[in-house]
Amino acid sequence: MKRILRFTASWCGPCKSLAANLAEVDAKYPVEVIDIDIHPDVATEYGVRSVPTLVMLNENIEVKRIIGNKTSRELKEWIYND
Repeated sequence: MKRILRFTASWCGPCKSLAANLAEVDAKYPVEVIDIDIHPDVATEYGVRSVPTLVMLNENIEVKRIIGNKTSRELKEWIYND
């Protein structure tokens, strides 16, 4: 089963914008929010070096990622073009 990890931080302005844009899109898959300040070990495990970052997993294997703030249109393309 596919899922999306959304790496974020409370102090990150682009992360808040990305969250709003993602809310406008039918994500199609479950989205798990991971605050890098609370769970730095998970960010390290996935090699996240900047936020916001979205990682799509299929059966816990990374299939793709996108870094930075994206529009709802870009997010929709990223999610549905798999």
